[in-house]
Amino acid sequence: MRVAVDSDDTGIELKRVVVEHLRSLGAQVEDLNLLGSRKTDYPDIGYNLARRVAQKEFERGVLICGTGLGMCMIANKVAGVYAGVCHDVYSAERLRKSNDAQIITMGARVIGPELAKTILSAWIQSEFEAGRSGPKVARMRELEKLERQEARLS
Repeated sequence: MRVAVDSDDTGIELKRVVVEHLRSLGAQVEDLNLLGSRKTDYPDIGYNLARRVAQKEFERGVLICGTGLGMCMIANKVAGVYAGVCHDVYSAERLRKSNDAQIITMGARVIGPELAKTILSAWIQSEFEAGRSGPKVARMRELEKLERQEARLS
C-alpha cells in the first residue's frame, strides 16, 4: 500500500514517528515534505497531499498539524477525497470501515507518539466494509458530484 505523509511545522516530530511506524507495518511511505521545499502553511500542505491521493498516486494519506482539524478541512475540499480527524482507535477503524476515507488527520498537540502509532495501526489495517454504510457512502459521492455540477453551472 502506498501512503503519503505530510505535516506543517507543528507536526514535524510526530510525522517522523508516523513514517517510521507505517514502514514497520509494511506500507510504502513517501514523506512529501512540502514544507521542506518552501515556506508554506497547512492549507497548501493538505491540499497537495489530498490532490495526489485523488489522482491515485497514493492509496492513502496521513496529515498532521496542531489539532488535525485544519488539515482535515482542506483535504475534504478535494473532490473524491474523504478525510477525518482521529484521536482514538475506534474512530480510526470506523473512518475506514464505515466511511471509506483515504486520509486520516491527527493533531500533534492532541496526541502523543504511542497513541498515534496505535491509531495508525488500526486505520491502516482496516478496509471498507460497505454493509449498512455502503448506501450512505454512495450517497455522499452522489451529492459531491451534484455539488460539482452545480458549481460549474453558476
